Amino acid sequence: MGSKNKLKRFRENETFSNVIQPERETILQGDFPYKGLWRKNFFKNDNPIVLELGCGKGEYTVHLAQRSPEVNHIGIDIKGARFWRGAKTAIEEGLSNVGFIRTQIELIGHCFAPGEVDEIWITFPDPQIKYKRSKHRLTHPKLLETYQSVLKPNGRVHLKTDSEFLFGYTLGIVSQIGKIEYAHHNIYNNSDAPEVATAVQTFYENQFLKEKKAITYMKFTL
Repeated sequence: MGSKNKLKRFRENETFSNVIQPERETILQGDFPYKGLWRKNFFKNDNPIVLELGCGKGEYTVHLAQRSPEVNHIGIDIKGARFWRGAKTAIEEGLSNVGFIRTQIELIGHCFAPGEVDEIWITFPDPQIKYKRSKHRLTHPKLLETYQSVLKPNGRVHLKTDSEFLFGYTLGIVSQIGKIEYAHHNIYNNSDAPEVATAVQTFYENQFLKEKKAITYMKFTL
């Protein structure tokens, strides 16, 4: 994507009512205005809140919101030029149950109050295979602690990935600190796969399927 196109998308994001782009310092200083108040001040309802971490283009966030209008969905990514597409689609389709935050994943504990989040989705993140103990891996134990801090008791985390490495890595960690509710290394070759895991597919997921790559999925509590 060219720099001009990126700048155009950044400017357009600033006009979208469903996009929040706080400064890192604002978040760290504890001045983020929606923490604990997402339902009241942003969505203006009492519905459950579901996060998608590393939401990319925002496709999954938007598709889940279309599928579940009684649930509030928030996509989080540091790359605003990417989720511009999801934010724009949500506005064009009049989806009032969609929001996006431009920030780092590790800061979500400063953006949400304890127990404010009902579920978390992690869809096709970078598995960070080159780095044996990468703190940036989205299922690293430190980040799982952060997720647990904002999730309600027994709130679910969903991981969907084409990486057998990340699937196995996460399975090992969660088996020690949480509870695996479902896990399978090839959900499109398994009649017992939860419908919510197969009903929504992103552009990249479709590409993986065309390449005959297995899509793994697990859901767990922490």
